[in-house]
Amino acid sequence: MRKNLWALLLCLTGGVIYGQQLVVLGTLQDGGSPHMGCEQACCAQERENDYVSCLGVVGSDSAAYLFDATPDVVAQSNALKDRGAKDLSVFLTHAHMGHYSGLIHLGREAQNAASVPVYAMPRMADFLRSNGPWDQLVALSNISIVPIAHEQFVDLGNGLKVKPLLVPHRDEYSETVGYVIQGSEKSALFIPDIDKWNLWERNILDEIRAVDYAFLDATFMSDGEVPRPMSEVPHPFVEESVALMQELAPKDRNKVYFIHLNHSNPARNPSDKKRQETEAQGFHFAAFGQTFSL
Repeated sequence: MRKNLWALLLCLTGGVIYGQQLVVLGTLQDGGSPHMGCEQACCAQERENDYVSCLGVVGSDSAAYLFDATPDVVAQSNALKDRGAKDLSVFLTHAHMGHYSGLIHLGREAQNAASVPVYAMPRMADFLRSNGPWDQLVALSNISIVPIAHEQFVDLGNGLKVKPLLVPHRDEYSETVGYVIQGSEKSALFIPDIDKWNLWERNILDEIRAVDYAFLDATFMSDGEVPRPMSEVPHPFVEESVALMQELAPKDRNKVYFIHLNHSNPARNPSDKKRQETEAQGFHFAAFGQTFSL
């Protein structure tokens, strides 16, 4: 139904979606679902449009921006094209598999793209230039690395700007950033990965208040969710985030969309009790295809 509505809108507008739009293109943690090695009910079957965490932005000039290049990048970039997008660019958050590995589809074994702009922080850029097969994308000009810097806005034109913010995470190969995406009228915060909110030099409550939408790390619902020491993969549990955000006014809670859910997270099920309790307090869980005006 949603796809048919989009097709009708594209037809009526000559294939162009006017205005700046942010689109949710994926909601899962890096390993996706079904998750390799998982034999539990959470991965018993594939779900339609169940992709790894990613946001897309379409500018008023129809230029398209992917926030992270996931293993599902082909379907996600096609979803943007279905919305009239063109001239793809990519903003990377960090060098964990779910966030940059989709770049391989730009290489000569696949699209053989021509100088796709890839916005990357210094360590992330060095990682791509210094390690195969990513260095081949650079050498063959499949991608063109555009340097970005902490707290420095990138002006994309037509009232659209993007600002990277360093966040604490397991930075084995690169630094990790979230992004403020500033449109001509509204703004969004995207932080799919962070260790814990109290380790960040910024106050997440203030950051939520400062934007219109906030897409935030919800990898795990609670402690003990996976059969491994969870200190190895630190993230703010949804339960922790909700407790921290109790002091937000209702209008600010309404801005929060939890994203980057692990395959094990029970909140993937809309009928899960903890998810429903979270939503009853004014928070949301991101869903593929949700579209927000900027």
